[in-house]
Formats: sequence, structure tokens, C-alpha cells
Amino acid sequence: MEESKTHNTGAASSFHGIVGQLARNWQSWSKDRVTYQQQNPFSNGNQVTLRTEKGDPTYGKPPEGSKTEQRGKDAHVHIGKEMEELCLIIRNTGKREQDGQVRITFKQLFDRYVTISNKLVGVLLRARKYG
Repeated sequence: MEESKTHNTGAASSFHGIVGQLARNWQSWSKDRVTYQQQNPFSNGNQVTLRTEKGDPTYGKPPEGSKTEQRGKDAHVHIGKEMEELCLIIRNTGKREQDGQVRITFKQLFDRYVTISNKLVGVLLRARKYG
């Protein structure tokens, strides 16, 4: 009977080691989440959120390494590509004047660009509205 008690000792200690590591990982994640929520201005918590001052270099910027920061970087790259494509279309479709500048009417640009991108068309329409 004594043998059956000591038979699975190795497996039990291995199991407890795994559970212990999971518990430590959970506690670490939980602590990080509490800190994040304290800094989140949209959090419903009763705690006062930490605010950065206008002179602080991190003012108006998402936390470094956050998903928000990555989405911003991705959007910046995407819009940059859209703008490059728009400039290329203007150069290829527009008319080069004597002063070296390429000119195109809004209608010509809109008619050509509407089939390529539906995102900047709204911006172009808004630009036309405001002159």
C-alpha cells in the first residue's frame, strides 16, 4: 500500500510545477492589466488615471509597444502608399504645363481614381466642398 502512494510522485511534482507557472503568468498578466487600466482614460474604474503633461514627450502618443501604437504605424504606412498612388495617377493622367507643374481637374482625377480607391474619394469630395 505504501508503494502506491509514492509511485506517481514525479508526475505530481511536474503537474504542480506547470500549475505554479500558469498561476505566476496569470498574476503577471493581471498586474499588467491593472496598470494599463489605470492609464486608460476610457476605463470605468474609480481610480484616477495617470495623465501626461503637454511638455512630456509621450503626451498624445499611445504606450510604446501597444497594439494602438502598431495600428497607428500600420495606418501611416497604408496612407503613405495611398498618397504615392494618388501622386502617380496625377502625374500620369494630368497635363504638364509650361512651368513644369502637372495639373488635373478634380473631375478628371475623380473619374480616374474612383475605380482604384474608395477611401480617398471621400477626402477628395470633402476637399472640393471646402475649396
